[in-house]
Amino acid sequence: MSILRGSPHSHLPEETQVKRRLAVAGVSLAVVLGCGTLPAVAAGSVPAATTAAAAPTAAAAPDVDVNKVKAHLNELSAIAGRNGGNRRSTGQGYRDSVAYVKGKLQAAGYTVTEQPCTSGCTSGAGPNLIAEWPKGDANNVIMFGAHLDGVSAGPGMNDNGSGSAALLENALTLAQTNPAMRNRVRFAWWTDEEQGLNGSDFYVRSLSSTERAKIKAYYNFDMVASTNGGYFINHITSSAAAPMKAYWDSLGLQPEENTEGAGRSDDYSFEQYGIPTSGYAMGASARKTSAQAAKWGGTAGSAYDPCYHRSCDTLTNINTTGLDRASDGIAYTLWQRAVDTGTGGSCDTAGVVGNGGFESGTSPWTGNTGTIGAHSGRPAHSGTRFAWLGGNGSTSTESISQTVTVPSGCTQASLSYWLHIDTDESGSTAYDRFTVKAGGSTLATLSNANAGSGYVQRSVNLSAYAGQTVTLTFTASEDYSLQTSFLLDDVTLQSG
Repeated sequence: MSILRGSPHSHLPEETQVKRRLAVAGVSLAVVLGCGTLPAVAAGSVPAATTAAAAPTAAAAPDVDVNKVKAHLNELSAIAGRNGGNRRSTGQGYRDSVAYVKGKLQAAGYTVTEQPCTSGCTSGAGPNLIAEWPKGDANNVIMFGAHLDGVSAGPGMNDNGSGSAALLENALTLAQTNPAMRNRVRFAWWTDEEQGLNGSDFYVRSLSSTERAKIKAYYNFDMVASTNGGYFINHITSSAAAPMKAYWDSLGLQPEENTEGAGRSDDYSFEQYGIPTSGYAMGASARKTSAQAAKWGGTAGSAYDPCYHRSCDTLTNINTTGLDRASDGIAYTLWQRAVDTGTGGSCDTAGVVGNGGFESGTSPWTGNTGTIGAHSGRPAHSGTRFAWLGGNGSTSTESISQTVTVPSGCTQASLSYWLHIDTDESGSTAYDRFTVKAGGSTLATLSNANAGSGYVQRSVNLSAYAGQTVTLTFTASEDYSLQTSFLLDDVTLQSG
């Protein structure tokens, strides 16, 4: 993981409209998302090492052998040892790492491309490595990535040999299993992440808008074997994260949002273009809390990875149990998102609502998009941005909309959103209203009478719209005095 708190590259302007608002504290709540059939694993019973691969079914992912993942780590360690003790993007250790991964993938039947980073990367940096499994719908790409480079201080076994090796063995397992594919799967190993997320930024920048639109989700894996680690998921409440969270929930892990890694790894490059992202991580230099130690074990007050960016990030700096859980969670997510389950119709809801967390500008939302932003004095439910509808204290109406297509395979579908209502009104009379519409039908109406101290998750049923394209609209209407603010965030479509 890069030491940078944010990417040096920015492509999206921030809105400048400022409205008269009253400040209020918000409370952040967690939401549990489910996705598909969970693997038959008892809570908390994952072994430290799994050596026998389970026979996959149409709906069940195979068990990824952690010993094979560790064999890839052994080779990456040996490569670093032969090249000055590191795999920095500009050195031979990185190029040899690319050659090792490329050879394995080509032998397995992947279409493999080395992509030179011709702008924005450190001078002399090696290429990105892109591998595509040549089956499934090429217009619906599910992408998995990890940075293959390390820092110059050491061999980089956890950062990020762990993510790179877990990804490689997942790719090889997919090829060996060779299931019928619903969507296309693309893997990537990035260059120059440690110098500023440069390889992934170059990749996404280089795609045409048409090619970017084909990527329905990007999953990132950076430091998934921290020895004092926790279980963290990027954008844990998003639709993209649903299968990742469902798998770790099935193990009783109670994962948390990856706040430490926000903006610090290659998923950020995709977020900049509004592509839904998620991923696993176990933590870097931040310190484990007492509550986390009680939940996950380990040492409170110590770094998740005490060897982060140090020479001791060797093969002894690997948490095998965490590596196993991440590897199997990747496989579960891949099967849920891309493999043909044989059920006669797909209910893949991830990314159906574009930019539902409002973190990537305003597109594809239309209407009063000046309400979208990082507003001073008010918190988002997650991330930094949200839509602030109302709050003017005068007669006004503000709406934002976007058009979505509910997958035809969704026998049960719901639109989920987080809403914080704050008001200066009193009593139970509805003076100011918030409505949710699908097309011309009003599915929910709330008002100042529903005000509370923080965000509340709400949902409306969209099952009747399966297979249809419909415009979703959120509207706030205020009367002539006393403000009511409707803060909207994390809008997702869920299967259920």
